[in-house]
Amino acid sequence: MAVRGSDALAEALGRLALPDAGLLLDLDGTLVLSEPLHAEAYRRYFRARGWAVPDGVLDEFSGRRGHEVFASLEGPWTGEDPHAVAGGVIAELVAMLAAGARPAEVPGAAEVLAAVVRTGLPTAVVTSAWRAWAAETVTALAPAGTPDGVVRLVAGEDYARGKPDPEPYRLGAATLGLDPAGLVAFEDTAAGVASARAAGIGRVIGVTTTRDPDRLLRAGADACVPDLTALAAAMARVPARGGPAVGG
Repeated sequence: MAVRGSDALAEALGRLALPDAGLLLDLDGTLVLSEPLHAEAYRRYFRARGWAVPDGVLDEFSGRRGHEVFASLEGPWTGEDPHAVAGGVIAELVAMLAAGARPAEVPGAAEVLAAVVRTGLPTAVVTSAWRAWAAETVTALAPAGTPDGVVRLVAGEDYARGKPDPEPYRLGAATLGLDPAGLVAFEDTAAGVASARAAGIGRVIGVTTTRDPDRLLRAGADACVPDLTALAAAMARVPARGGPAVGG
């Protein structure tokens, strides 16, 4: 798949070498190909409840916190506690993981995190997922022995309003202590792209692992890439900053 918006992508990647640069990464669909696992967890929960929910409805949950979707989207769950319903889905996913299910990594993801460790580029993962899943996934991708805090984490428990609200990405920028306008974000969903754009993130790159590029561009992405190999290649050219720029 060709890169969409190659000039904008080149400009965005060039920003990473600037002294005040920083990187914001979504998790599911951007670092790991976990969307099929999540979708299956929803299907299993719906079946267990006897709910006939069309697969197309699952698109509403992509990139968003489950309880917020259950609270706002009409369905067989209407009138139930959205946190409890979302908890049921999470329990299904935990059972799948306990049985050995694991997501594949997006090409380039491990190389990007290795370069973050090498360069000390301020980096945060901004995700709708719960912290335990996010921390385990990032640890599995990062080089062995990576110190805590080299990659900061903004998880679903950390904010009041989830994607597409700007709060998650505003918090990501604040966690790094950097101006949002100088940051580059990578996102695979329209909700995530809209969140980053509304938060004032300087450049937002869509990753087309789960959505077509036109949808991400309409949501506000500056450019689209099929995976993280272009980012990994750019990170190989970013100079080291004398060790990790952020601590635990």
